[in-house]
Amino acid sequence: QVQLVESGGGLVQAGGSLRLSCAASGRTFSTYVMAWFRQAPGKEREFVAAISWSGGNTYYADNVKGRFTISRDDAKNTVYLQMNSLKPEDTAVYYCAAKPGVIITTYRYDYWGQGTQVTVSS
Repeated sequence: QVQLVESGGGLVQAGGSLRLSCAASGRTFSTYVMAWFRQAPGKEREFVAAISWSGGNTYYADNVKGRFTISRDDAKNTVYLQMNSLKPEDTAVYYCAAKPGVIITTYRYDYWGQGTQVTVSS
């Protein structure tokens, strides 16, 4: 079992930055692909970014590429999402997710956090 707890969300003006954190329990964290998804009101949950278990591979949605950076610190069992140049359309609840194996961009992750709200004002 892996438990995920997100933090770092909040209210920020357009053009600003936030860093989300996702703390994971369990000794197998370093073997899991970690990902971030988000869900805006009235919209489906969408893939944002993912990082391989080794940290050597990352993948981003086109609408965040160049603005967001995913990273992981296995010593701290934590994955991060650095979000720069935020836009109002980035407003959503952001979820952390984990799975073994390879990176995928669909919902088929085994473990999910409870989410953290990010609100970007114009």
